[in-house]
Amino acid sequence: MTGQGNPAVEIDTSKPHPARMYDWFLGGKDNYPVDEQMARQLLTLDARGRDMARVNRAFMHRATRWLAEHGVRQFLDIGTGIPTEPNLHQIAQQAAPDARVVYCDNDPIVLAHAAALLRSTPEGATEYIQADARRPDSILEAAGKVLDFDRPIALSLLALLHFIDDEDGAADLVDRLLDRLPSGSYLVLSHTTGDFDPEGAAQARALYKARGMTLRPRSRAELTAFFHGLELVDPGVSLSADWRPELGEVIDVPGDEPIPGYAGVARKP
Repeated sequence: MTGQGNPAVEIDTSKPHPARMYDWFLGGKDNYPVDEQMARQLLTLDARGRDMARVNRAFMHRATRWLAEHGVRQFLDIGTGIPTEPNLHQIAQQAAPDARVVYCDNDPIVLAHAAALLRSTPEGATEYIQADARRPDSILEAAGKVLDFDRPIALSLLALLHFIDDEDGAADLVDRLLDRLPSGSYLVLSHTTGDFDPEGAAQARALYKARGMTLRPRSRAELTAFFHGLELVDPGVSLSADWRPELGEVIDVPGDEPIPGYAGVARKP
C-alpha cells in the first residue's frame, strides 16, 4: 500500500523536530545538526536522554505484544516517528499475522522512510498517513480506509501528548479520537514527567519554547486523567520501565533514579 494524506513538503532543517531528535537519541542517522544540537542541550539537563528514548521504545514493544496477545488486530499509531526496527507492525504481526496497522506523523522525513512502515505480512496490512495529530478528523477518515471502526482498535499516542499543551487541546484531542473507537478498543499512552526533577523539567520546557516548540511534562495524576472513563490494564499508570517487564525488552539503566516517564494502557468499555 502507499502512503495517504498530504503530499510531502520540504524538510525544514532550520529548527529541530521531536521525531528527528528522538532518532538521534536512538542512534539513528535521519537527523540534522540542529536536532543534534538541541538533543545535546537536553542531555545537559538530564544525561539519560538516550535511555529515556530506549525505555519508551521498549514500552511500545511490550504494550503492542500484550494487545496482540489479547486479541487486538487493529492499531492506529499517531506520532510514529522515524522507523526503527522492530516497528510496531512487526511486533503486532509476529503475534497476529493478520494485524492491520495505520501509522501517522507530520514530519516529512518520516514520509521519506514510510516504505519501512509498509512491509506488512501478506495476511495483514499497513498504511502511512502524513498528517498532524491536531487534525483528528482527517486522520480518522484516512484510517477508515484500512481499519474497520466497528471492531476494536488500539490507539497509540506514544511520547506525543507532552508536545501538546493543555490550552492547545490535548485532552480534547484524546477524547475526539476515542469517541470514534468502538467498545473493546484500547488507549496506549507514554509521557514525560517532571515529578522527579521539577527544576530540570522547567528548564527543558523553556528550551523548547525558545526554539518555538512545546514541551508539557505532566504528573502521574495528569496523565491518568487522559484515561477517564476507561478501564486501566494492570499495573495502571506506572513508570514506563515498570509496565509489565515480564513481556520483554527491559532496558538496563545505570543508577537508582527512575527514568522520568509514565505509561499506561486502558480499555474502552
